[in-house]
Amino acid sequence: MRTSHYFAPTLRQVSGEVELASHRLLLQAGYIRQVAAGVYSLLPLGVRVTRKVENIIREEMDAAGALECFLPALHPLELWEKTGRAEYWGPELMRLKDRSGRPFCLGGTHEEVITSLVAGEVRSYRELPLNLYQIQTKFRDDPRPRGGLIRVREFIMKDAYSFDRDVAGLDRSYDIMVEAYHKILQRMGLPYHVVEASGGGIGGWDTKEFELPSETGESRYLRCEKCEYAATPEVAEVKPPAPAERAEALPIERVETPEKRTIEQVTEFLGVSPRRLVKTLVYQVGEKVVAALVRGDRDLSEDKLRAVLEARVLEMAGPETIARVTGAPVGFAGPVGLKGVEIIADEELRNEANFVTGGNEADLHLRNVNWGRDFEVSRWADLRCAAEGDPCPGCGASLRELRGVELAHVFKLGTFYSEALGAYFLDEDGTRKPIVMGCYGIGSTRMVAAIAEHYHDENGLIWPPSVAPFDVIVIPVNHDDEVHRSLAERIYEELKAAGLEVLLEDRVERPGVKFKDADLIGIPGQVVVGRLAKEGKVEVRRRGGESRVAPAEEVGSVLRELLAS
Repeated sequence: MRTSHYFAPTLRQVSGEVELASHRLLLQAGYIRQVAAGVYSLLPLGVRVTRKVENIIREEMDAAGALECFLPALHPLELWEKTGRAEYWGPELMRLKDRSGRPFCLGGTHEEVITSLVAGEVRSYRELPLNLYQIQTKFRDDPRPRGGLIRVREFIMKDAYSFDRDVAGLDRSYDIMVEAYHKILQRMGLPYHVVEASGGGIGGWDTKEFELPSETGESRYLRCEKCEYAATPEVAEVKPPAPAERAEALPIERVETPEKRTIEQVTEFLGVSPRRLVKTLVYQVGEKVVAALVRGDRDLSEDKLRAVLEARVLEMAGPETIARVTGAPVGFAGPVGLKGVEIIADEELRNEANFVTGGNEADLHLRNVNWGRDFEVSRWADLRCAAEGDPCPGCGASLRELRGVELAHVFKLGTFYSEALGAYFLDEDGTRKPIVMGCYGIGSTRMVAAIAEHYHDENGLIWPPSVAPFDVIVIPVNHDDEVHRSLAERIYEELKAAGLEVLLEDRVERPGVKFKDADLIGIPGQVVVGRLAKEGKVEVRRRGGESRVAPAEEVGSVLRELLAS
């Protein structure tokens, strides 16, 4: 391929609103262009890298026994309504109607469609296990797209789904997929941590994220450097505190707090630390109302609360429900005097006494509130998000908070989707049973951005050879010099014949422009035909690495050696 015939429009500057290096460099190097917020076009270079990523994914999926299919992006909304996820996803699920007024949505994920397909085809245990995957465009109406291809509203993703007779079979399928993901990420040259995580809008258990450590990543997770335990704050286990004697209970006091609703407003007004407050968070679980209590300087984990309640759907109570059960507007809820509401408290509060809570009246808070005297706790549980410095649940060492880019996610789904969509089979004994499912996702376009975020320098991108758009770029320094031009052409043809993907820089441009664009685009191998051309020698470079002078006839071997280093 010749640069004079290639569409790779480079930019010297991009908008100041671009925050991440990967976003800036993919724009500057001519890999992507923005169409709308969170919507991008892939240019030819971007397509080539994405295809390299997808080829690695496809090879490892095939080797793991998964079978490729291709599912529609347009889904009948009724499938999502059968699982209850249309309501759960809310505005994030992009919806539309056809000309007859029938409701559809654009697939943000494909559990419903794949389960419906299998429900119509699989009848017997003899047809299981089964693992189907696809590489397909997904749509999610993210309210805050950012970071170029990192967080978008339209993206390409590989999603695989396993179907088994029982949980033991699911465990085997899950382990096979996890091993395949290790191989995929290792082939792409990415460091990563495997992190226990939330199932979110997918659901399930034993969910794990593969995180690329990155200071600019939007994911947060906690990791123990001693035993390598890692989990997101929402699911990281927090051991209950050791029993300790509580302080003597002081008389309860009513304190007027006009228009002071937030933790910051109340603590400043009362002159107390946030850890002396207890937040009362009111939730609706079907017809049931529960109040969850955590310390004022902590965040509640809805994942943990959902697990305690064994509820798939958990909703923050609206103003009307809060007013009905507390008698107060939003911002003044407290546990004292609540009726018909189950109170679940975080274990951290067991040893605490004399804390501040909402007063269940407008503009009122209470001092010196104590559980056992002023209100009863229905259940104690680990409810809070873990934080840096908390002890590791495995070895007791301190957890450290890291930031990262989520690369992949695996889930054990069980029978939720198969039961909702009628995916049953007849077992050996003639019993009709729901198929046990797992799902496994890895974003191919996000992977492109993650690799770019990890592999770059001040001059541009540095693609690992496994995913680079081309293996090597041949650069004649002086296009008007016949010796430079003819030797570059010869090397170009010889490298192509040797099976390498080669880009020939044949534009009539200044040498500085050629070198700058070559570094910006980030092709790992560079062959510079310059001042030594008359001697039949050239400079062979590894982008961002070693450089050697070599005879023209040895370029191929030197190049392969440098790229393998």
